[in-house]
Amino acid sequence: MKEDFKSVEFAPGKTISVETGRLAKQADGAVVVRMGDTMVLCTAVSAKEAKPGQDFFPLVVDLRESFTAGGKFPGGFLKREGRPSDGETLASRLIDRSLRPLFPDGYYNDTQIICQVFSSDGQNEADVLGAVGASAALHISDVPFDGPMAQVKVGRVNGNIVINPTIDELKESEMDLIVAGTASSVIMIEGEMSEVSEEEMLDAIKEAHKSIVKLCEFQEELRKEYGKEKREFVPEKKDETLVQKVEDAATSKIKEIVEMGLNKEDYNGKLRELKDAVIEELTAIEEYEELGGEISDIFGKIEKRELRNMVVTKRRRIDGRNPEDIRDIWTQINYLPRAHGSSVFTRGETQSLVSVTLGTKRDAQSVDTLFYEEDKTFMLHYNFPPFCVGEAGFMRGPGRREIGHGHLAERALKKVMPSFEDFSYVIRVRSDILESNGSSSMASVCGGSMALMDAGVPLPKPVAGIAMGMIVEGDDTVVLSDIRGEEDFMGDMDFKTAGTADGITATQMDMKVQGISFEVIEKALAQAKEGRMHILEKMAETISKPKEKLSQYAPQFIKMTIDGDSIGAVIGPGGKVIQALQKETDTEIWIEEDEQGKGQITISADDLEKAEAAKKRIQAVAGQLDEGATYKGTVKAIKEYGAFVEIVPGKEGLLHISELEHGHVKKVEDVISVGDQIDVKLLKVEHGGKLRLSRKALLPKPDEN
Repeated sequence: MKEDFKSVEFAPGKTISVETGRLAKQADGAVVVRMGDTMVLCTAVSAKEAKPGQDFFPLVVDLRESFTAGGKFPGGFLKREGRPSDGETLASRLIDRSLRPLFPDGYYNDTQIICQVFSSDGQNEADVLGAVGASAALHISDVPFDGPMAQVKVGRVNGNIVINPTIDELKESEMDLIVAGTASSVIMIEGEMSEVSEEEMLDAIKEAHKSIVKLCEFQEELRKEYGKEKREFVPEKKDETLVQKVEDAATSKIKEIVEMGLNKEDYNGKLRELKDAVIEELTAIEEYEELGGEISDIFGKIEKRELRNMVVTKRRRIDGRNPEDIRDIWTQINYLPRAHGSSVFTRGETQSLVSVTLGTKRDAQSVDTLFYEEDKTFMLHYNFPPFCVGEAGFMRGPGRREIGHGHLAERALKKVMPSFEDFSYVIRVRSDILESNGSSSMASVCGGSMALMDAGVPLPKPVAGIAMGMIVEGDDTVVLSDIRGEEDFMGDMDFKTAGTADGITATQMDMKVQGISFEVIEKALAQAKEGRMHILEKMAETISKPKEKLSQYAPQFIKMTIDGDSIGAVIGPGGKVIQALQKETDTEIWIEEDEQGKGQITISADDLEKAEAAKKRIQAVAGQLDEGATYKGTVKAIKEYGAFVEIVPGKEGLLHISELEHGHVKKVEDVISVGDQIDVKLLKVEHGGKLRLSRKALLPKPDEN
């Protein structure tokens, strides 16, 4: 049993410790990773054999947090952890994307990685620790794994790069970037930044890789001391005779289809017809009649090879474009008449319909996780219905892919969003993908930026995004702009960048091969910038700056300040006064006490007149009644000499009989009754707070003729 943590300083002042052999010993590999007082148990288990007929790698990664780790109770009724939060899902995806390229081709055994956060110091986040632990658990296990790999987080505080910044440091950072890689190259990047340049981002990636190298070397040391002998794994060999028969039947025809310059529907249709014909021809042979799946797999590999060869040798793509070309773009705003803002963004065969909803503070999303508690006032939700790729399927809640794509688009736009103090609306962006053939998340960024400007949200600059691809054959590397789906699937890189004309705001990169140089990443960044600038120009043809007026259907806001001593009166016992105000004026009202002890009040309504009416009544309750102002009051009591009218909760004034109408009134009851809602003018606030009201002052004078 190993009971001591082994440690490594992987960046200035940053140390990670790893322990193995004490916990979870029945897993194939298990380690506890610690940084500060944050501890993550990472386990790896892989089946000894693949399931019969399995033709894909079933890797599952789960990072889960325990509120107990931070000495907290979970929110909600059950008081136990439930479904994973978005943060846990996103962290799991990052680990999965970093590990998946490092398993050998043809390895189809069920494999599960579980990272459980059992202690949290509230400063050192668990996501990158879980990734390092997952790699270490696999590396010391007997599971085939071409690692190790490591993840680090990169921040930039006061111009200085910080590796694995604390949560407090991240609050001051202009960059929140996760980089994963092996000792030889970078394999995954994701993060957000405040309009940094391509050069600044590349510097951050290089600095991150220095720490990654140290963490990989550390894992090699762990393997030497604690590692198990790796299982023997030999991928199943294909029947070379069958491979040759598929080659003979399909290669020349696949090459013709690949070089036709077709759209998605025609390209896939012709390939499908050819594949069906090849399968029908070869399965008619007795020894191959049960091998339709293998024939399909061989066919797919030929397609991939021919597509890549065309790009590398001819610098020409499936649809006839050059490597740097962007597909045709058309856009529209104000498409949805009742949404507060909307847009349609179409690039090639990818289309996003984006809508914006402006709400009040009560619409904010309460986020309670192990590391964060906040009211989220900006959110972007991404939906990917099956029809957008021409398929039929179930409509269920968002999966990991939808959450991940939406999060990336949200990060890209978040960096240019106004603060809640400057624009006091909760903002929800919804992106519905109506067609998909490459980079729907970047279409969501472009469409989201346009819809926000259509809604009148004061964005300082528009944001656009683009997906880049890459094909590597030997020493020849081709970087592709604005990749479509086939190029993503067949290529070696998916590199998305989003930003303004002045810099990058979000990025995501996945590598399918190792050994990519920083020079290639630099080229991809430069080519992506050119593409982004082109897309921004196309967007500007439709809208280039926010509209000056909000939608007539958006909530209307009024802000006001009252003395701290009046807060209690406005709220009333048990909230009675403020609840009555909201109900009677059809508004939403919330009050916060600022640092000076003043009451900061925000009133929202679907009509500005309603908000103004609520403001007047609050002023009255707070002792800020305006002489000469008009109030809608309720008749509470009738006397011989007049009536008492409540113009705001708890504030009544005398409406003398002489102020009821212009003519002579014999009895008050002839004009009004108890419970009537009437408009009155406040004539005077007398000594002692007595109120003198008039109904007559609001009525037209009778014709003197």
